[in-house]
Amino acid sequence: MDRPALQRLLKDIEAGQVDVIVVYKIDRLTRSLADFAKLVEVFDAKSVSFVAVTQQFNTTTSMGRLTLNVLLSFAQFERELASERVRDKIAASRKKGKWTGGSVPLGYDTKDKKLVINPAEAKTVRMIFERYLALRSFQKLVDELNRKGVRTKIRSIKGRISGGVPFTYGPLAYLLKNRTYLGETGHTGSWFPGEHEPIIDRDLFDRVQQLLRSNSEGRTGRRYQTGALLTGLIYDDRGNRMSPSFSVKGGVRYRYYVSSALVRGQRRKTGAISRVSAPTIEAEIARLVRVRIENSDENSPTPTREMIEKIVDRITIGKDRVVVNLRTSAAPVGIPWISERKRQTCSHRT
Repeated sequence: MDRPALQRLLKDIEAGQVDVIVVYKIDRLTRSLADFAKLVEVFDAKSVSFVAVTQQFNTTTSMGRLTLNVLLSFAQFERELASERVRDKIAASRKKGKWTGGSVPLGYDTKDKKLVINPAEAKTVRMIFERYLALRSFQKLVDELNRKGVRTKIRSIKGRISGGVPFTYGPLAYLLKNRTYLGETGHTGSWFPGEHEPIIDRDLFDRVQQLLRSNSEGRTGRRYQTGALLTGLIYDDRGNRMSPSFSVKGGVRYRYYVSSALVRGQRRKTGAISRVSAPTIEAEIARLVRVRIENSDENSPTPTREMIEKIVDRITIGKDRVVVNLRTSAAPVGIPWISERKRQTCSHRT
């Protein structure tokens, strides 16, 4: 249904410019019973006739409609069978270790439908694995790669150039977990010995995977259990959503909201404030919400997430001001703000 030519045809039908649609065979129009039912509704609404020159049927009779449905059922079966054959062929080729196409990873090129090592890129891949083990931190590794000018692989797709951009967390994590570098090919979660040469030895790869697991163990589950009141509502002043996070120092857990740009490793794209204390900003918003709720005062219980969502639409953290857009008022509310660093400086001076 998303084919450009078919969409142009439907627009012409809606404009009343079509009387009859003629096709060689019915499956040239569609191979889906559900899609054809939608098309027939459009045809009937505009009194458009439909003709297949090699298939004779009359849709004004019950037998003609049955014939049409049978033909469409076989067309749909043929389409699905062809798709299954392609998937089976790809699976069989992958199990044999053959490269069947897709995004070529950094460190390899393609030649005669096979992966071959690109020596310069392979050196970069080994350096990334080794530096991650040494630094033990995505943020430190991203910063180092950006300082050295290391970029993602440049690819030409249908005449368009993609890639060649600084590494962020997502592409970096994908690279470090990619078993293609062990000389393997994957299919639906299973991996098989490949025809191409490995770039990373198994010992180095296994140590990196162990570090990845230890760094991320339980992080996702704990993040959703932080009880963060402002998730999905708070942004920095460059439009990046801020998500809940935490750190543990000296056995004490500190909660924060962190800019998504910083989480992705794009420090230069963060706003003036990239990280804010969760208890501090939550207290400020709770105080504002109490004022907006009738018969409330400073001693009222902390507003719930549901109460905040009813009143607050968006919170933007600026350098010295928090702007709160309210659902109940067209005018945003400004709250003077002091960053954590300034707060600590002031407290030390005091």
